[in-house]
Amino acid sequence: MPDQRNLLLAIVLSVAIIITFQMLFVPTEQPRQPSGEQPTAVEQPTGDAQAPTAPAPTTAAPAPDAAAPPPSPEGVSIPAPAEATAEANRKRVLERSPRISIKSDRLLGSISLVGGQIDDLTLADYRVELDPKSPEITLLSPAGLAAAYFARFGWVSDSQGMALPTPTTEWQSNSDTIAPGKPVTLTWDNGQGLVFTRILTLDENYLFTITQRVENRGTEAVGLYPYGLISRSGTPDVLGFYILHEGPLGVFDGKLKEIDYDDLQEEPGGLIEVKDTQGWIGITDKYWLVSLMPDPESRITSRFLHQKQNGTDRYQVDYREPRMEVAPGQLVEVTNYLFAGAKEVGLLDAYSERLGLQNFDKAIDFGWFYFLTKPLFQLLLVFNGVLGNMGVAILALTVLIKLVFFPLANKSYRSMSKMKVLQPEMLKLRERFGDDKVRLNQEMMQLYKRHKVTPVSGCLPMLIQIPVFFALYKVLFVTIEMRHAPFFGWIQDLSAPDPTTIFNLFGLIPWDPGAISELLLIGVWPLIMGGSMYLQQKLNPQPPDPMQAKIFLFLPIMFTFMLARFPAGLVIYWAWNNVLSIAQQWLIMKRMGVAKPAAS
Repeated sequence: MPDQRNLLLAIVLSVAIIITFQMLFVPTEQPRQPSGEQPTAVEQPTGDAQAPTAPAPTTAAPAPDAAAPPPSPEGVSIPAPAEATAEANRKRVLERSPRISIKSDRLLGSISLVGGQIDDLTLADYRVELDPKSPEITLLSPAGLAAAYFARFGWVSDSQGMALPTPTTEWQSNSDTIAPGKPVTLTWDNGQGLVFTRILTLDENYLFTITQRVENRGTEAVGLYPYGLISRSGTPDVLGFYILHEGPLGVFDGKLKEIDYDDLQEEPGGLIEVKDTQGWIGITDKYWLVSLMPDPESRITSRFLHQKQNGTDRYQVDYREPRMEVAPGQLVEVTNYLFAGAKEVGLLDAYSERLGLQNFDKAIDFGWFYFLTKPLFQLLLVFNGVLGNMGVAILALTVLIKLVFFPLANKSYRSMSKMKVLQPEMLKLRERFGDDKVRLNQEMMQLYKRHKVTPVSGCLPMLIQIPVFFALYKVLFVTIEMRHAPFFGWIQDLSAPDPTTIFNLFGLIPWDPGAISELLLIGVWPLIMGGSMYLQQKLNPQPPDPMQAKIFLFLPIMFTFMLARFPAGLVIYWAWNNVLSIAQQWLIMKRMGVAKPAAS
């Protein structure tokens, strides 16, 4: 029967939403502190405090032959100084090597002259918590710390016995500070006729440009391969959400490749290699990215590596560019880039266009609904630029979405209003043919046909809303622009759940119900959403069957609990969408002469 179909469809849709979000959006374990967001004033080394994998010296590289592959930046362990004990802190580790200070409005830290690696970086305009006194986000850390995380560039060679810069090479610098508009130049002479020069520049945001030069002052030609690597020690705490990728990734010939930490651990030999492609490679956290970008025209060999040393997981992503022949008296040069910072959509798009990078914005996990998620986000940015508040921008976007789908929703609401008018006749038919289900169904169909009513039309608004709901959830969950974005009143972070709860009278009672169960953490906005959903339901035709009516009455309660721990911005969107739908439906019902719709 039509009523049964409506009930079944509503239940199926509701259960589908619940199951989908349980499978995709609920973490598989209790969420821990996101990687990159923990204070790192004091770090503890692990095991023997060995550094993560690094390129091996190539002084003993075999002579190339037709069967031998070109050398790669193979990983080796570089022991930290003996004083790297459990009491070692970040400052002490940094003081072990001479350094160049990094100073800009957005990045602070230093570059080690030993190895020439970028290994000390904090984000000056992002903090761990909402409190402005909270520590800045620490992104990169030097070897010798438990969470060592750094980038390095260099060369490998197929020329036997040629000394090259290693992780222990100490470079000479022409300056003690790098800043926007103030590059630094590093130099090192191998004593065998090769002079290595590295010029580093920093823009106003998060991009380092690394220009490497090699001058051959000797008498023999040398074959060199430029490389870059990112090394990370320890498996970071990830949120465990199936819809969010955190870990190694890259784009190769335009195709995104994402590799989870545990998947890389299970790979034979801990190695995944991608040969002869153009693209970029890196490691991503929820909001932060460290990425290597070689010359976009160069065909590179890229690798994802994992090793376990002394019980600690070590990860490395690296690339090697094609061989460069350096003849006597010749100078060769290669330019690469390092992005280390926040995954701001506009910034990634700008770098993608400026550097010719393919799909650099896909470092942000926009997911399956990329074609919908990113445009929605860009519209939010436009509204935010005009209105000055991301929460108000969500309200404006909701109005725009309602306008886009107005014709379809209008038709649906008209059909629902007709259904409400027909309810008395439907009750009469049920009384007459209640014992003859086949006849009752036939009479109902004839009734709908005479009045041109579509019984399932009431579910269309929900069907339309689901993809937008998923896409907006993605926007709120993965984009850093939503992180710590305030609305009004108690909502100071649209990406976090409503912090209030009815079970302690919104903070008036000194009791934390979350200590018992997160199910009790139902804030003001989830209650508003549930109430608006209930009112919207009362406008719809009520099922004649009392059991069906009770089931429908339960749905707003179920959604209130289900959405209570979702980002506040999403709950605000849903509540506002309900209010707009109520207004639209009430006006249509009033025009059609449906009396006292809310009390039916």
